[in-house]
Amino acid sequence: MMQVQKQSHVEVVVDATVPQVWEVVSDVTRVGEWSHECHSARWLDEATGPAPGVRFRGRNRAGWVRWGRTCQIVEVHPPHRLVWRTVSTLLVPDMTEWRIQLEETNDGRTLITQSFTVLRAPWLLDRIYARLVPNHRDRDARLTEDLVRVGAVARHGGQA
Repeated sequence: MMQVQKQSHVEVVVDATVPQVWEVVSDVTRVGEWSHECHSARWLDEATGPAPGVRFRGRNRAGWVRWGRTCQIVEVHPPHRLVWRTVSTLLVPDMTEWRIQLEETNDGRTLITQSFTVLRAPWLLDRIYARLVPNHRDRDARLTEDLVRVGAVARHGGQA
């Protein structure tokens, strides 16, 4: 039976410093520069940056399927960790927690770790998502490619 992937943990070492990478990943309005799926995002409620409780809205696409999600920042430890969750609603009651962790390597580069855990996925909705968005059955390769793009954007200060 088809299901979406419930957890992931990918890592990439990039040729950019932790502050350079943090500048890219902590500004949700830049997600379209590096994500394979989320093509835009905007801060909500007059927010201008990440802080616990701050919300943002992302616009996603995978093939012909398009959707938006409101997310809420759960944890921020600049310039090393950013955690957010998709906001559960009556219409879309699933919830996923995403984490980005940055660590400096011995040679001054950055180890980027991205992970997600599905916290809530109603059975039927899980099966529908798996059919509508087949890429969500196994996301590791695409998420790894995203991190490579984050490094390129951070290193060059603009789009990869």
